[in-house]
Amino acid sequence: MTGTTPAGTTPSGGTPAGATPNGTTPNGATPAGATPAGPAPDPTLERWRLVLGAPAERCTGPLSGRAAARDAALDWLYGRDAEQARRGVRPGVSARRGGDGPSAVTAVDWLDDVHRLFPKETIERLERDAVELYEIHEIVTDPAVLERVEPNATLLRAVLRTKHLMNPEVLRLARRIVETVVRRLLEQLTPEVRRSFTGSRSRRPSRLPLARDFDFRGTVRANLAHYQPAERRILIERPRFHSRTRAHLEQWQLILLVDQSGSMVDSVIHSAVTAASLWGLPGLKTHLVAFDTNVVDLSGDVTDPVELLMRVQLGGGTDIAKAVDYGAGLVDNPRRAIVVLITDFYEGGDPYRLVRGVRGLVEQGSTVLGLAALDEEANPAYDRQTAQRLADVGAHVGAMTPGELAAFVAERLGR
Repeated sequence: MTGTTPAGTTPSGGTPAGATPNGTTPNGATPAGATPAGPAPDPTLERWRLVLGAPAERCTGPLSGRAAARDAALDWLYGRDAEQARRGVRPGVSARRGGDGPSAVTAVDWLDDVHRLFPKETIERLERDAVELYEIHEIVTDPAVLERVEPNATLLRAVLRTKHLMNPEVLRLARRIVETVVRRLLEQLTPEVRRSFTGSRSRRPSRLPLARDFDFRGTVRANLAHYQPAERRILIERPRFHSRTRAHLEQWQLILLVDQSGSMVDSVIHSAVTAASLWGLPGLKTHLVAFDTNVVDLSGDVTDPVELLMRVQLGGGTDIAKAVDYGAGLVDNPRRAIVVLITDFYEGGDPYRLVRGVRGLVEQGSTVLGLAALDEEANPAYDRQTAQRLADVGAHVGAMTPGELAAFVAERLGR
C-alpha cells in the first residue's frame, strides 16, 4: 500500500528539493507555500513593552509567545489600577491599562502562570502586591491556592492579617505557610543567637580549631620561621586559636513587649522567632507580651512560635503605657531585667503615663530598650517625638534586627 506525503516535504520528512535547511531557496527566496520566518524578537524592546504597557506597542511592536503570557499575568494584577483610581484608591506601582469587565482568570490560574513565567524574586514581589496593595484575599483564603503556593514571608504576613476570615479547613492549610516560614527564620536566627551567648574571647590559646576563633596575629608570629622571601608568603604549620571565657551568668529576665497593631506585623513575626530562639538559654527567663489597647501574655507559647503567631490578633488601637505597666509588674529583680518595647511609638493612650512608666523602670535599675518598628526591608518607621521623650528619661531607643537584640542581651548577661 502506498501513501502520499504533505505538499512541500520529502517522503522521509527531509528538506524539500531546492531549499536550504532554513526554509529558503539557495538565492534567499522563500519556497512557494512556505511561511516566511519573522525576525527574532528583541529582548530589550520586549522588556520595555512589559514595563510601559500596551500603549508602547507602536514603538516596540507587539508581544508574542512567553512575553505575551507575561504581559497577560501582569495586566491581571496591575490592570486594576484604572478602576481603583476612579474609586479614589491609591494606585499601584504600574500605570497599566485595565478593562472594566470581570476577569475570567482566577487567583489559582494567575499564581500558576506567574510561577511558570517569572523568576523567584519577581514572584515574591507580585504576590506581595496582590495581597498587600490590591488585597486579593483569595491568595491566602482559597484552599486551592494554599495547597500549591510556595510559602514565603509575604504570604505569612497575609495569613496573619486575614486568618480571621478563614474557616477551620483553610486555617489548617494556612498553618503550613506559617510553619514553613517560621522554621526558616529559626534556622537563620538560632545559630546567630547561640554564638552571642558563647562568651567573649580571651588571651589564652585554645586547642579547639573553630574558624570564628582564629587568631590571625598569633598565627603569623608563631610561623614567622617558615616565611619564604622568594614567594612572599608564610607556610602555616601551627595555626593558633583563641579560647573563650565562660561567664558566670546570674538569672536575668527579658521582657518583650510587642505592639500588635496592624502596621506591626513584621515586628510581631521577628519577636516571636527571637523569643523562641532565646527560650531555654542558661541564665535567661523570657517573657513575650503582645498589646494593642489590651495586653495578652503569650509567654506560655514562646516554645511554639507557630501557635503563638496563630493566636496574635493584629489590628486595633495602641496603648503602650498599659503594656509598660504590665511589664513592670513582671520584673523580679530590677537590676537583672531587660524590658524591650517593640513599637512604632504612636501612642493612642496617655503619653505622660507612658513616660512616667519608662522613667520608673529606669530609676529602679532596669534596662529599657525602645526598638522602633522595622518593615520587611529592616527600615525603621516610628514616631520620633515620642521616642525622643523616652530616650530623655533613660531608655535606649533605636532599631535592631533580632540578631543584634540577641547580642545586646548576651552582653548584659555577661557583665
